[in-house]
Amino acid sequence: MQLFDLTEKTAIITGSSRGIGRAIAERLAEHGARVVISSRKAGPCDEVAADINARYGEGRAIAVPASIASKDDLQRLVDETNAAFGRIDIVVCNAATNPYAGPMAGISDDQFEKILQNNVISNHWLIQMVAPQMLARKDGSIIIVSSIGGLRGNALIGAYNISKAADMQLARNLAVEWGPSNVRVNCIAPGLVQTDFARYLWENPELLKQVTEPAPLKRIGQPDEIAGAAVYLASPASSYMTGQTLVVDGGITIAW
Repeated sequence: MQLFDLTEKTAIITGSSRGIGRAIAERLAEHGARVVISSRKAGPCDEVAADINARYGEGRAIAVPASIASKDDLQRLVDETNAAFGRIDIVVCNAATNPYAGPMAGISDDQFEKILQNNVISNHWLIQMVAPQMLARKDGSIIIVSSIGGLRGNALIGAYNISKAADMQLARNLAVEWGPSNVRVNCIAPGLVQTDFARYLWENPELLKQVTEPAPLKRIGQPDEIAGAAVYLASPASSYMTGQTLVVDGGITIAW
């Protein structure tokens, strides 16, 4: 058994047209997996799938646009993946949203509900749609991209952090339920990564220094540095790991 071999495995990655999701899809494909690229807009998904097929062979990637806020879209994502590849072995719940920054007293009900829906409930929907076949085969890896925000308080993105803490608990609960069937559920908790999603935190040099200076590695992370963690959690290398949150943050959470 090759520890990081994903040959013949099929992975769905939400939010995979750019950023961390795209990096995860590319690296899973590099290690042999067939990957399903999914985000809201078809064009960017098609581009990523075409690039992966050009690099790793035709048929290694397909694009299935879907909104994580739509249960019907997520079911179609699962159905089209099963139709194309016959099975789903790995699910990476990466897509998320954060429409509000500020104190909790100022968030609207609609904003709070959208954060909880897209970042927690939609993950639950997708995971429950793919779980039956994994449980039947007694094999599967589910990965939720959370955040170090789920481990800390923050005066500006409190609701987002609440959702990310909930993702960690979702992983723990499902790991307990499904461990006897050898279906593993884990989280990745990135620190600050250079993506469009976090642009407001890193495009200002002064703010970037403020948020990276306390970290032992003194720098922002790159999407590919999160992708490595996903490859580990998806592969046989992590076969004895479940219910955990793997922190990849340049050391910021262990520093003063």
